[in-house]
Amino acid sequence: MRFFLLGLTLLVAACAGDERPVLRDGTPGVDVADAALAAGLPQVALNVANGVLANKPRNLEALRSQADALAALEQRGEAEAAYSKLLATEPNLVPALIGLGRLRLHRDPANAQILFQTALQQEPRNTIALNDLGITLDLQGAHQAAQEAYRKALGLDPRSPAAQVNLALSMALSGRAAEAVGLLRPLAADPDASPRVRQDLAAAMLLSGDPQGAARLLGRDLPPDQIETALQALQALAP
Repeated sequence: MRFFLLGLTLLVAACAGDERPVLRDGTPGVDVADAALAAGLPQVALNVANGVLANKPRNLEALRSQADALAALEQRGEAEAAYSKLLATEPNLVPALIGLGRLRLHRDPANAQILFQTALQQEPRNTIALNDLGITLDLQGAHQAAQEAYRKALGLDPRSPAAQVNLALSMALSGRAAEAVGLLRPLAADPDASPRVRQDLAAAMLLSGDPQGAARLLGRDLPPDQIETALQALQALAP
C-alpha cells in the first residue's frame, strides 16, 4: 500500500545569527550541523558532525546530528546503525526513537509503532511522534486508531499540515472519502500548496467516486501520458 503522506517535510528551526558555534579547538559545533541540516545541506551537516565526533566520539548530540544527516542522505543502513548506537546509550532519547522509527516505517511498521509509542511515553505532547504513530497505524490498517493519533496531534498544533493531510487520507482509506475531500480542498486551494497536497486531494476525490475531478486535478502537475498511471496507483488505495 502506497501512502503519499510519508513524504511530508517537517520544519526544523535553524540557529539564529551569522556566528558559527565552535568547539574550543576551532571545529564547528553541533549547532552548525543542525543549521546545515535545516537549510537542506545534509552532506555539510554530516561533515560537521563527523568533525565533532573525531574529537568527542561519545558526544550524543553529534551522534544524533550524524544520524539525522545520514537519514536525510538516504544512507539508511548507516543511519539506522547510528540511531541504534545512540539508543544503546540512551534508550529513551526521543529524537533517536523518532529517527529510527521513520527508517523502519515501510519495512516494519509494527516495530516503528513501538518506537513512536516509547517516544510518546517520554514526551506525550510530541506532535511529530503522534503524527508518525498515526502513519504506522494506517499502514497496519488500524485507521480509527490512526485518526485518534492525528487528532491528538491537531489538538496540540491545530495548524499542523502533516496531521491535517494524514487525517484526511486516513478517513478516505476507511470509507469516509467525501469527508476527506472536504478537509483537503482548503489545503489544496492555498496558493502555496504543494503538488503533493493536490495529489492527496486527487486520491480522496477518486475514492469518493469522482475520477474525472481527480484526473483534472492531477493534470495541473502531471503530463497527460502520466495521469492514467497515477489514477491506477491512487485506485490501489481503495479500502
